[in-house]
Amino acid sequence: MGNTTTGFLAIVGRPNVGKSSLTNRLVGRKVAIVSDKPQTTRTRIMGVYTEGETQLVFLDTPGQHRSRNRLDDFMRRSIGEALSEIEGCLLVTTPDTVIHDEEKELLRRLQKDGTPTLLAINKIDTLADKSSLLACIDMWQKAFPFAGIWPISAKTGDGVPALLEQLKGYAVEGPHFFPDDAVSDQPEEILASELIREKLLHLLQQEVPHGIAVGIERYEERDTVKGDPILDIDAVIYCERDSHKGIIIGKRGSMLRAVGVAARTELEQLLGIRVNLQCFVKVKEDWRNRPSQLSQFGYRL
Repeated sequence: MGNTTTGFLAIVGRPNVGKSSLTNRLVGRKVAIVSDKPQTTRTRIMGVYTEGETQLVFLDTPGQHRSRNRLDDFMRRSIGEALSEIEGCLLVTTPDTVIHDEEKELLRRLQKDGTPTLLAINKIDTLADKSSLLACIDMWQKAFPFAGIWPISAKTGDGVPALLEQLKGYAVEGPHFFPDDAVSDQPEEILASELIREKLLHLLQQEVPHGIAVGIERYEERDTVKGDPILDIDAVIYCERDSHKGIIIGKRGSMLRAVGVAARTELEQLLGIRVNLQCFVKVKEDWRNRPSQLSQFGYRL
């Protein structure tokens, strides 16, 4: 048996460029929630890929953005923590004609730290004219000494296998930090709460989701009367206003039911067990600016 190697790699970028989708694609299984709304990812999530003696740990981070509350402060800090003590960094962007301010800030940090960095230009499947990619690549080559630039599509998988092969080159000799069958550092309870939040992001209007957190109050496996295993999950959806509570519940409970069905269906697929999911809604005003509330939801400042 050869020597084991491990590489810690941060995945960074501005909001809504597809970092979580790419993390899921690299790992080969869903470990991070995905939506088309900015700030979907709030905490640093580790996705784990193991092949033979090589283990890569991908640190999926929140999008780089300006702080507006204490939760935003937490999210920005988690980016900084992800950029320390890593073997390499993957900056994810989209095929735009400009480099955005948030990306310039990240490049300054990477330049200062001397972190080996690859660039992934995501969402190339959205381009009608692929020739515009050449100008985009040229722009980025002049902006930063990347170790490589990869046009990819996290949605279709185009270009991702070749990117993964280059990322394996950053693994260094050392023990694997996770079991070889692990895909994430997130406990199942956290995955459950995040999946519920993902369904809320998909189904609700623009403003409400940013003020939502999900707490798991019960997570217990038991046997039914027929002897089949079933997982009981009681989840509480917290929002900041009474008016938001009404929107989340919906007319005659229709929205809450839709969220519950969507989350339960995916949880059963991911966990391979029947799930009895009960969702409740409570109001906690201005929780995003209250350290005690942030700590309760796992956002430690």
